Amino acid sequence: MGLEDIRARLAKAERAAGRAPGSVTLIAVSKVQPLERVEAVLEEGQRIFGENKVQEAAGKWPTFRERFAGVELHLIGPLQSNKSRQAVELFDAIHSLDRLRLARRLADHAQERGGCPDLFVQVNTGEEAQKAGVLPTEADAFVAECRGMDLPVRGLMCIPPVEETPSLHFALLAKIAARNGLSGLSMGMSDDFEQAVALGATHVRVGSAIFGSRSYS
Repeated sequence: MGLEDIRARLAKAERAAGRAPGSVTLIAVSKVQPLERVEAVLEEGQRIFGENKVQEAAGKWPTFRERFAGVELHLIGPLQSNKSRQAVELFDAIHSLDRLRLARRLADHAQERGGCPDLFVQVNTGEEAQKAGVLPTEADAFVAECRGMDLPVRGLMCIPPVEETPSLHFALLAKIAARNGLSGLSMGMSDDFEQAVALGATHVRVGSAIFGSRSYS
C-alpha cells in the first residue's frame, strides 16, 4: 500500500475511535527489508522504525542515522540477554521485555549508563507455548518487579495468535495495562491495526504494508 496509504488509514482509525490526531505512533517495521526500500521511506519523512534483531539493526542504522536526523529505533523482536548491552546502546525503545533475567541485565546497563530505553513488557495473551512473553496471570507481578528495579516500563506489547480474533487480545492487554497504571499499548500490525487503535493502541507496528513483501532468502 505504501506509507501515505497507511498514514491515511491510521488517521481515519484515530478519528473513528475519537482519538486525537497523531496520538498513535506508527512504527515502520523495516526488518529484512532492502536498504533502498528503507531509504525511500526515510525520504518520505518516516522517522520511527522497528527491527527484530539487534545484529541486523546494528549493521543498518548507524549510517542512516548520520544522514537522517531524528530517527527513533524500536526493538520489537526477542532480545537475548547477551545482546542486551548492545540493544540498550542502539534502541530508543524495547518492546520485548519478557523475563526477569533480561530485566536484571537491563537494570545493570541502565545503572552503568545513567539511562535506559523505554520498555514495554511483552504479554503472551494467547498463552502459546512457542511464543515469548509473560503470561497474563503473571503480568502484574512482573511489572511490579521491573518497577522495583527502577526500569522505565512504559507499557505492554502483544502479538495475538494468528487463528484468533485479535480484538479479544487487544482488549485483554488494555485491561492489564490499565490496572497497572501503564499508558503504552504496543499492539496491532498491518492487517489489524485499526482494531488496535479502537481499543487504545498507542503504537502500531506495520511492515509489509509499507515496504512490500519481505524476502528471507
